[in-house]
Amino acid sequence: MSTPTAAPKSDAMAALYWRSEILQVMYWLRGEGFGDVVDPGLIERFLGVDAVIGMTYLDRLVTEGYLVRDGEWYALSEFGLERGAKEFQEAFADLTKPTHGECSADCWCHASVDEAESCQAHRLSHDCDHV
Repeated sequence: MSTPTAAPKSDAMAALYWRSEILQVMYWLRGEGFGDVVDPGLIERFLGVDAVIGMTYLDRLVTEGYLVRDGEWYALSEFGLERGAKEFQEAFADLTKPTHGECSADCWCHASVDEAESCQAHRLSHDCDHV
């Protein structure tokens, strides 16, 4: 089954779709250091949605507890931050899982830079799949 490229048409599915998209982009923006707050115009630029439509969904997410609003600015609530992280993780799971030769999440190399360098050197010198 292929993934649809356009937003759903029914109100219920559109609300779920835009909630996921908005939480993901706000989580990503925060993680990339672009700031903790956004305005509808920024959502429009990243998601390709009209700002008026975007504001409708932003305000709905405020009502549902995912976002907080301060004037024209919106930020993830604690609940929204947790849900945004899950949405982002689910959406990009295939792209972020370890590939051949990469370590798993429980490898010691994630604990420190020194351990990461040692782990990488070990993998390279042993031509192994260290997971």
